[in-house]
Amino acid sequence: MATPKPRAVRKAVTESNLKKTAARLLSTRLVSTEIQYLQRTLGSSATQQELDEKVLAVRSMPWSSIVVPD
Repeated sequence: MATPKPRAVRKAVTESNLKKTAARLLSTRLVSTEIQYLQRTLGSSATQQELDEKVLAVRSMPWSSIVVPD
């Protein structure tokens, strides 16, 4: 009998959760533009692994790809 694979728990992609993830992974805080980009990219929920990957990736991205043009 096969054991069930544990499901990844999805968390809400809120400003608070993004700030907590950034505090754990980065030495500096996220700015509001980065938070808005992450919320647009991730949608309403994501796994902790997805949050970690995107928070780390946003710092290496060019600013022009993060900012929404007017």
